[in-house]
Amino acid sequence: MSLKLFHICFIVICVICALGFGAWCLLIPDLPVMFTWMGSISLAGAAFLLIYGIRFIRKSKNIIV
Repeated sequence: MSLKLFHICFIVICVICALGFGAWCLLIPDLPVMFTWMGSISLAGAAFLLIYGIRFIRKSKNIIV
């Protein structure tokens, strides 16, 4: 497995985990307010990771695996 492929897989796994945690924090009704903040930050982080992943894929198209 190349470093490029590992990097893309790691970004995808991180986005999935951040989305799952953010959804869990925001959809459970009886959690404290701190979980709402953590869920929001997690969803924002997932969005930034997704943007980073797309930019990385576009930039690394010229790299031979």
